Amino acid sequence: MSNDNSTTPGQSTRRKFLGMAGLMGAGAVLSGCTSVMATPKEKTNLDATIFNFALNLEYLEAAFYLAAVGRLGELDAAGGSSARVSLPAGFNGMNGTGISTLSPEIRAIANEIATDELAHVKVIRAVLGNAAVAQPQINLSTAFQAAGSAASGGAITGFDPFANELFFLHGAFIFEDVGVTAYKGAARLLVDDKPAGNLENAAGILAVEAYHAGAIRALLNQRRGTAVTASLNVEAVVGAISNLRDAVDGADDRDQGISHIGAGANISSNIVPTDANGIAYSRTPRQVANIVFLDTSGKAGSGGFFPNGLNGNFGAILAL
Repeated sequence: MSNDNSTTPGQSTRRKFLGMAGLMGAGAVLSGCTSVMATPKEKTNLDATIFNFALNLEYLEAAFYLAAVGRLGELDAAGGSSARVSLPAGFNGMNGTGISTLSPEIRAIANEIATDELAHVKVIRAVLGNAAVAQPQINLSTAFQAAGSAASGGAITGFDPFANELFFLHGAFIFEDVGVTAYKGAARLLVDDKPAGNLENAAGILAVEAYHAGAIRALLNQRRGTAVTASLNVEAVVGAISNLRDAVDGADDRDQGISHIGAGANISSNIVPTDANGIAYSRTPRQVANIVFLDTSGKAGSGGFFPNGLNGNFGAILAL
């Protein structure tokens, strides 16, 4: 279902079909074997570059969800580094609890997603072997504060996704749609379409990431009328986050909030963001980088959630 990303309920329009391609680490292109498949002569072999771009972003998502449930230390055993994750002052992401106010239902969902994202880190590192990049510095403190302030026009200050359950869901929303839309775009970069090859495995991981995103959007949709500030409810904040992602990923308007479409008996939710043909849209690697760097220039190599940049050389795919 499509609607615009306005923070004003009822202002909804259909999206244009967007055929752009991209990828993100939240499930990028995983191989079912430990070696890169042969590439047809007409295609440049970018598999190792793609996998390492994916790995940087999988480190980010794994760190966020693991910290939320107090399991951040598990990142170390998977090849990441909890020491290179900046958390809000006073929050302990390694004590087995994390966000103490999570309800049993939301904690169970957060634990499942954390386990999935940790598994993505492990399998990509296994595919890359010695070529796998180390985890870069990850900012899960002031980057969220900057995103919250920018999205709300200054109405939300000091945003902390680990402060409570509702803020956690908003923090998750910042990442989840990006993973799905970018991963979908990676299809054009894949070469191996054999059974159990790169393309089939990519489709499987895309399905997992789409389940994650759908769960987060559905949970926020159930709370869309809940007040976040004196002037903003959940629907408005989600719409503002969507607008922020649009502002940093390029000139076109592709992102979507959760505002309902229509009225009366014909009203429809917007849990699944698609174009008018029911197809998920794509992002390029550059657009993904713009979002995680919180950059509107389209040229930054660091910032936002990656204050020192990504580990690896990604010029070849950022230019696609």
